[in-house]
Amino acid sequence: MRDPNMTGYAPQPIAGITPSDQIAVTSRVVTCDGGGGALGHPAVALRIEAHSVTCPYCSRTFVLAEGAGDDTGH
Repeated sequence: MRDPNMTGYAPQPIAGITPSDQIAVTSRVVTCDGGGGALGHPAVALRIEAHSVTCPYCSRTFVLAEGAGDDTGH
């Protein structure tokens, strides 16, 4: 989720520098570890509130697939 209060939690994309990885997912809760094994980052669970969420470590953006994400739970 992009940070609407601009507290600095969410990364700000910089054209030509920030990776533009966009991964389509079918669940509102995703886990990101950077994908590099030992070269990645600590695993972090992210929740998609609207349409997408960006990892604060590696700037990968997870986009909710069309028609997905109506899951409910805790």
